[in-house]
Amino acid sequence: MPTQSSIPDVEIPRQDLWAFMFNSKKDFADDQVIYRDANAPDQLYYTFSGVRDAATSFGEGLCDLWDWQRSDVLAIYAPNDIDFAAIVYGTFYAGGIVSPANPGYSPDELAFQLKNAGAKALVTTKAFLKPARLAAEQAGISTNRIILLGSERDETFSVKHWTNIRKASRSQRYRRRKLDPENDLAFLVYSSGTTGLPKGVMLSHRNIVADLCLIKGCVGHYYNSGKDKMLGVLPFFHIYGLTGLVHQPLSRGIELVVMPAFDLKKFLTAVQTHKITFVYVAPPVIVRLARDPMVAEYDLSSLRMITSGAAPLTQELVDTVYRKLNIKINQAYGLSETSPMTHTQPWDEWYTSVGSVGKMFPNMTAKYVDPDGNEVGANEAGELWLAGPNIFGGYWKNEQATADSITEQDGLRYFKTGDVGYQDKDHNFYITDRVKELIKYKGFQVAPAELEGKLMDHAMVNDVAVIGVYHKEQETEVPRAFVVPAKQAGDSDAEEIVKWLDAKVANHKRLRGGVRFIDEVPKSASGKILRRVLKDKVKQEEDGEKPKAKL
Repeated sequence: MPTQSSIPDVEIPRQDLWAFMFNSKKDFADDQVIYRDANAPDQLYYTFSGVRDAATSFGEGLCDLWDWQRSDVLAIYAPNDIDFAAIVYGTFYAGGIVSPANPGYSPDELAFQLKNAGAKALVTTKAFLKPARLAAEQAGISTNRIILLGSERDETFSVKHWTNIRKASRSQRYRRRKLDPENDLAFLVYSSGTTGLPKGVMLSHRNIVADLCLIKGCVGHYYNSGKDKMLGVLPFFHIYGLTGLVHQPLSRGIELVVMPAFDLKKFLTAVQTHKITFVYVAPPVIVRLARDPMVAEYDLSSLRMITSGAAPLTQELVDTVYRKLNIKINQAYGLSETSPMTHTQPWDEWYTSVGSVGKMFPNMTAKYVDPDGNEVGANEAGELWLAGPNIFGGYWKNEQATADSITEQDGLRYFKTGDVGYQDKDHNFYITDRVKELIKYKGFQVAPAELEGKLMDHAMVNDVAVIGVYHKEQETEVPRAFVVPAKQAGDSDAEEIVKWLDAKVANHKRLRGGVRFIDEVPKSASGKILRRVLKDKVKQEEDGEKPKAKL
């Protein structure tokens, strides 16, 4: 039988995001600071009412200057900034859809998203203006539809700042466009593309409102409006950062100290200076906290909890951080298609189920399914299927991908996550790997994430990715590890790592493909490993390039 959440259901109001944020009863004051710039905390910040007023002004400006239409798409190509929320909610005011893009994209990658989404305008920063212009030109977006956010302006005045997109004429009043929460899209986010081109994920206003309510119903009671402070280091252009760091503080009255990107020294300084109490991170940050000697120079005692997502953490890593820093770490799970969060460890259970992603959120149903489509029981591995109000509507302009990912069963609409795992008797969920990423060694299935978790405990390993490579003589796939070394490394170090892991795993899980040292593991915005990039490198070697110690 499908599993219902062990947490009581919560009420989800039938409201679009604007109404949910600004027209609902709240338990904090209008002058509560919501977003504060980590680099200029005393000069650059927004209160709750400041966000609402700036968003209203921007939304009216879109209607007045550009005759913005309902469901027009505005793309944002920028790092984290305190202006982000005002632009997002201004777009909602005008009835539009927001499509955030990774500022690490090349002009061609950005142009693909702009064209696929049908974007009518592009918001960026001065630092990213050059690639933004090139992409906009490819996508047919005129220069006067590019605008800047952030503290820097364009001195040539060829591109407006977003604060100048205001209502030019007061002869006509532009009321906020009312939206249908169920059917109007709030976001068109693009999946990480681990196996191909990114797909546009359609998220309605109800999807995001639901996920915010489910978070509150699951672990939200641990946060205190007006008292807790969060650190905004996850990228806002990814749905994990959007929901957890842009929407959640605004809806709960929690101050968010905004960082443009992760830098360990600035991260530690912000926690110490602002007395940060809660942080969302990806596993590499946990590794830095465990190993970097710089950490000991800072006071991190204000942190009540760190939540990690994107990949499992080992018991050893969690133990190390807790022993050294007295910091608790819980784990969470979600996908772009689920708005994104669906599971997390309750704060009072953070140590009882290390390695799991915790309990499923309220209002949700799940089951694990074998390759033949049959549901499996407790402690049996299968693909995780999820149903609930936070499940996306489908993939933008891609009916086949939608049909392959969504199925109707048990009177519910299930999303096939593509993640392999199991559930224990205490309703803790475990994610062990991706369906398409399992390595097939002589009939055995090897989970890359399991090997990565073990390898992270090796002193020479700062980061790692494992993929399957084809071995012609053995006529099978074998596991190969791509390691970011803690110090300069050579062939003898690679051999030592292989032997070290041999003693810790079953025979079929050994690194028969060896170890390659690399400078950086390719990852998506949410921290998921882009194994296809490594597989492409291996293919290039096989097609004629001589294998290298470094890629």
